[in-house]
Amino acid sequence: MKGGLLGEKVRRFSKSRMKLWMLRATTSVLLWTCVVQLVTLGENWGPRVLKGWPSCFSSESVDGSSQGMNLKLPSIRDPPLPVKRVYKNNGYLMVSCNGGLNQMRAAICDMVAIARQLNVTLIVPELDKTSFWADPRCEVLPLCFECLKYIIVMGFTCFYVMTRIFCFMCSDFKDIFDLDNFITSMRDEVRILRELPTRMKKRAEKKMVYSMAPVSWSDISYYQHQILPLIQKYKIVHLNRTDSRLTNNGLPIEIQKLRCRVNFSALRFTPEIENLGRRIVSLLRKSGPFLVLHLRYEMDMLAFSGCNQGCNEEEVKELTSMRYAYPWWKEKVINSDLKRRDGLCPLTPEETALTLRALGIDKTIQIYIAAGGIYGGPRRLKGLADAFPKLVRKETLLDASELKYFQNHSSQMAALDYLVSLESDIFVPTYDGNMAKVVEGHRRYLGFKKTIQLNRRLLVQLIDLYANGSLSWHDFSSAVKEAHADRMGNPKKRLVIRDRPKEEDYFYANPEECLPPSMNIQLGSEQ
Repeated sequence: MKGGLLGEKVRRFSKSRMKLWMLRATTSVLLWTCVVQLVTLGENWGPRVLKGWPSCFSSESVDGSSQGMNLKLPSIRDPPLPVKRVYKNNGYLMVSCNGGLNQMRAAICDMVAIARQLNVTLIVPELDKTSFWADPRCEVLPLCFECLKYIIVMGFTCFYVMTRIFCFMCSDFKDIFDLDNFITSMRDEVRILRELPTRMKKRAEKKMVYSMAPVSWSDISYYQHQILPLIQKYKIVHLNRTDSRLTNNGLPIEIQKLRCRVNFSALRFTPEIENLGRRIVSLLRKSGPFLVLHLRYEMDMLAFSGCNQGCNEEEVKELTSMRYAYPWWKEKVINSDLKRRDGLCPLTPEETALTLRALGIDKTIQIYIAAGGIYGGPRRLKGLADAFPKLVRKETLLDASELKYFQNHSSQMAALDYLVSLESDIFVPTYDGNMAKVVEGHRRYLGFKKTIQLNRRLLVQLIDLYANGSLSWHDFSSAVKEAHADRMGNPKKRLVIRDRPKEEDYFYANPEECLPPSMNIQLGSEQ
């Protein structure tokens, strides 16, 4: 009898603890929901504590200059507003960009050009908040890897829920780009709205929106014959993928020039990002010329590419586990050695040091590393630091207080690196990702600033020959210099490979249609 009563008490106690746990969990979710809603409703009456938070929560500048009178003074850099273009609106185009900062940057340029050709109204693009390269990764990944064993058991749902929970730390368009400049500078070409008009919002709420992913590398006729009829029918079309959706070549010159105009003029970073970027450049200039090294030897890149040259056994296992943890990374079984021989791996820090030395880069030059955390940390950077002692990063140049508003926002940190890369005396990417390509094209536009495009396939062959003693240093250095003599960002025609757009030169890496007349003359003389 006593045993039965005791068991009953234990069961009641367990139920009470379960109810208490559920109540706490529900309360926590509700509280976070309220916080997000308060932030959304506006900054004027939101809790003061949120106003100190960066980007998503506040438009205050990092130097606190907005804490005084809330006056918006005209900027001397703003040109007169262009005259609005008047046209019959065929409907509304909504786009959700995917990928990292520079992949989204190119996509936005494409979408503006498409909206202009279709005579539609473009809604300010939504930036990626779900892929690995979106801002929430800074908040989500430490927790996610700690819970990796649970992800394997529970499936992708666990990771997705965590991503959604931490999305309040993400960057929106206005947190990275100057939204007012984007809208007003393009008003003579296309109408851009911050959000759908009220009557269209109601249609969207009723799910009366046609959502789709456009075909990759399409020409403008695809959008005119396939997408425009859908916009006219549904009034609102949502393009849910935007990477490489417009072809590199074969487009009217006015479309190519419009893509450039968006890239080089309309997509200006926020004043906070631009000001801090200028400060970094100023600090570097005080010590003389500097080289920006886009060292893509970060954990995410190595896991994604399957490249593990120089990694120990434990690191290889860690990278492999990470690759399998992300369902949208399609390639799982990868031969690292074969990929390296084909030139498809980012150079290691050790290979980079050898390459820079072979190219004759002055060992006393400042080298600014434009990248996230280098995998392996100081151990892997030692060879590079020994060869080039003046290695710096934004984290070593700036006080922690200057970076605190940007630190948990990978896209904003990438924007700072983008600005510094544009201003450098030499730009050297160790992998041809989106940032490398877009910065290369922007530097061409600025006057063919020196950009060394490394031939990784040849380099790893030469490095291996030098490492095994088959090449002397003199022969190795001479071969490296000879191989890169015409890979310094000089004027050249964009390589066109019909029906193989992934293998031809990327438009944003060499926007030859947008070069000044004198540059076009140089290009013409090469034909």
